[in-house]
Order: sequence, then structure tokens, then C-alpha cells
Amino acid sequence: MSNRGPAKADVLQGTLDLMILQTVAVLGPLHGYAIAARLELVSGGSLQVNMGTLYPGLMRLEQRGFVRADWGVTDSNRRARFYNITAAGKRQLTTEKAEWDRMTSIMHTLLHDET
Repeated sequence: MSNRGPAKADVLQGTLDLMILQTVAVLGPLHGYAIAARLELVSGGSLQVNMGTLYPGLMRLEQRGFVRADWGVTDSNRRARFYNITAAGKRQLTTEKAEWDRMTSIMHTLLHDET
């Protein structure tokens, strides 16, 4: 048995966009590393966000018009792209939240059905 603590979980397929949109909707413009750090923080360190997955996700959201990226300077005085949610992104977030709630309800029923 390992003493390294609980294993970090990978991001569940299909949830990264929702997590990114929610994070920038709540906290405002953030650079990629700050988004990853926030997701790890809110998961109590259980969620592992691979930068090789995060940045393509951010690019995909930007191409779809759901986030906008602008250059800025981080707290450590480095240039970085800061991502902010757009009006279209807010509408998409509302849609994805509703779909997530629907799917989790279905999964809960399925997993706890005793009949």
C-alpha cells in the first residue's frame, strides 16, 4: 500500500469545457495555469488537469467564441494569455450545466436503482 495519498483523478471526458467556462465565469479572466490551479484547489487536490489537455480545450473554446483571450501579465510578472467568458460562452455554460444536471440525475437513478 502506498503512502503517497489519494491518487489524482483525470478530468472526466467531456467535462473540461464545462469546468473551464464555470471557472472563468465565476473568477473572471485567468491564464491557463491559474485555471488548472483553481480546478485542483476546488477538487481538494484530487483532480489532475494535464496542460496538454487544458490548452487545446482553451483553444477550442476560443475558436467557438465561448472565451476570448487577451495578453496580460501574471502576478509573477510573466506575459500570458488571460481567458474570459463571452456572452456566447455564458449561454453555452447554462446549456452545459442543464445537460450535466440531467445526466447526473440519470446516473444517480441508474446506480441506485434497487428494483
